[in-house]
Amino acid sequence: MALHDQLSALAAELASALTSASDERALEELRIAYLGRSGKITEIRRGIGKLPPDERPTAGKSINDAVAGLEAQFAAAQQGIELRKLDAELERTLDVTLWNVPAPLGSFHPIRKTIDDACTYFVRHGFAVLLGPEVDTTRHNFDALNIPPDHPAREGFDSFYLRPDLLLRPHTSPMQIRAMEAYPPPIAIVVPGKCYRRDAVDARHLYQFNQIEGLQVGEGIHFGHLRGMLTGMCRELFGPRQEVRFRPSFFPFTEPSAEIDTTCPGCGGGGESCRTCGGSGWIEIGGSGMVHPNVLRAVGYDPDVVSGWAFGCGIERLAMVRYDIGDIREFIWNEPSFLEQLA
Repeated sequence: MALHDQLSALAAELASALTSASDERALEELRIAYLGRSGKITEIRRGIGKLPPDERPTAGKSINDAVAGLEAQFAAAQQGIELRKLDAELERTLDVTLWNVPAPLGSFHPIRKTIDDACTYFVRHGFAVLLGPEVDTTRHNFDALNIPPDHPAREGFDSFYLRPDLLLRPHTSPMQIRAMEAYPPPIAIVVPGKCYRRDAVDARHLYQFNQIEGLQVGEGIHFGHLRGMLTGMCRELFGPRQEVRFRPSFFPFTEPSAEIDTTCPGCGGGGESCRTCGGSGWIEIGGSGMVHPNVLRAVGYDPDVVSGWAFGCGIERLAMVRYDIGDIREFIWNEPSFLEQLA
């Protein structure tokens, strides 16, 4: 029989034999019988010496190619045996007829949800969302905001200093200065971010908290625009019937200045022994006012041409009102059951 026919017959014979090899032991016996030192391929290889010298190289190459094909058959058979073993193992340990138990899904933290909803409202009204550095200079934190070193208001903001002119920001207001220095008027931005103050931790205060800052500057901007935007924000966060009131106050970077109150979501503004608002019907959420002329001058704006308003609210304060939470520390206690209630 010609060498080519011998090799073809051997490959077909092995393919037939492999179909009955059900385990690795049977597979190894076949490997020895076909590819071992005394195997069938060795017997064929010994016949090369009987061929004419000029035919021996071609014959050797044909046998080597045949060996490669036989080894590929063994590799495929080995993989098939391993897959069958895996299927058998899974069948013993996994009941595919059982109902699938879905993995528990997480939810947005109430702080993140409040930030996202507030920013979405302002973006819808044409504001840009800016993020700024949590470590900033005294110029951006104080001086350019009309809070010079000898100003009494600065004491309440002085916080965690890294060096005499650099500190962890106590409010997001530095981004007002950075934005106005970077862009000419008109400008409309909202700035969420973390702030740091050396407050004693209690049910209403943390040394690290989140704040959202809003700023709009341009020609003809007045207090009515501020009232309209903040009323809309409160209705976005707390419901369509919210109202906003302003109480005269003082902030060095605004003039006039006002505290922002919104009707209590707990009682709808009715008061009457409401634990959320203490019976007043109102909840304080932050401070606001018209941008002080000195702040506009500090960034190169002309206060005789443009005017603007600004506000700042604590995100935790908004979330406490929104979700009726009595202790600000619950936001950082990492208690899953607390988050599950608000999911």
